[in-house]
Amino acid sequence: MTAPDASSSEELAVWAALDGVRDPEILRPITELGMVRGVEVDAAGRASVSILLTIAGCPAARRIEAETREAAASAPGISEARVSVGVMTPDERRAFVERVRGERGARPQQFGPDSLTRVIAVTSGKGGVGKSSLTAGIAVALAARGLSVGLVDADVFGFSIPGILGLSRDGRTEQPTRVDDMILPPIAHGVRVISIGMFLGEADPRSTAVSWRGPMLHRTIEQFLRDVWFGDLDVLLLDLPPGTGDIAISVGQLLPQAEVLVVTTPQEAAADVAVRSALVARQTGQRVVGVVENMAGLAQPDGSVLELFGSGGGALVASRLSDEEHGEVPLLGSVPLSPTFRIGGDSGEPTVLADPDDPAAAELLRIADRIVRQGRGLAGRSLGVTPRG
Repeated sequence: MTAPDASSSEELAVWAALDGVRDPEILRPITELGMVRGVEVDAAGRASVSILLTIAGCPAARRIEAETREAAASAPGISEARVSVGVMTPDERRAFVERVRGERGARPQQFGPDSLTRVIAVTSGKGGVGKSSLTAGIAVALAARGLSVGLVDADVFGFSIPGILGLSRDGRTEQPTRVDDMILPPIAHGVRVISIGMFLGEADPRSTAVSWRGPMLHRTIEQFLRDVWFGDLDVLLLDLPPGTGDIAISVGQLLPQAEVLVVTTPQEAAADVAVRSALVARQTGQRVVGVVENMAGLAQPDGSVLELFGSGGGALVASRLSDEEHGEVPLLGSVPLSPTFRIGGDSGEPTVLADPDDPAAAELLRIADRIVRQGRGLAGRSLGVTPRG
């Protein structure tokens, strides 16, 4: 970033230092985003930096101001740094949105058929199998591997992702930042997250219910995919509601190229229902890439494993979904019952980060590695290049 109004080597040094301050929601330098209005340095080496926030009450305001002051003070020749904070005009906000979206234009379909982002919808036949906990754990594990990851909590009626990832505490859920028609999702543990639970205002999400019919559900998922700015993602995960209802069908229509990960528990009854959710996904053209078995057993002090929910359900689902037409569907892993993993979900501190040696966390990390190694087929998708010669 060039310094548009630098008149001394000290001011140039401050501008260079500010290149290291990133907007915590967009993860790009504030200088690149047009958030620095000006820099002045007096003869005593006192720097005055003027920055612009996108909106009044920006949730990242204190962090940006503190990091700006620290960066400016660290520049060579600076004895003191002061920061003044203002708010962008409508024209400045429009320019900001254009910088963020780049050539994709306004209100883009970010994850269309030609997108290079790998989209994985996590589904289950029935509720209570730990699908949301596994989805959140896999998302954090992938982000810890250095991937750029987004997570859509598409379980509108039973949203729980904000709590699991620590975005919902003491009855309040962190809200996204709105800049004109662009929504910037909060980031938790390296994952960009959006959920209907973030749009309930001051209501306590623990005592608020969403009661919508099909068209409203479809528009919500469509808006998440259109108006929420995720940036350039390697992987987008969707935590689908259990079953084969409206949202599963909408996701199939909006994201026909999505891959599907099926979650089940060991008992045969759960396996039967899990197979049905995968078959519905296939009807919309989506590909089932694997099965994850949760609640696979509880380790005992003597080294034995107590199989509270039986065994073999994950392998059974994988076997039933494997055939000549669709190929082999692998069992990607079996996640054991773990009190530590449960506590991490309740506290908003993912166990894959806090205690990676925990048996459940270790298995989720292995599953994330297997997902990465799978890669994704790009047949039929535009790569945005033109052959020459």
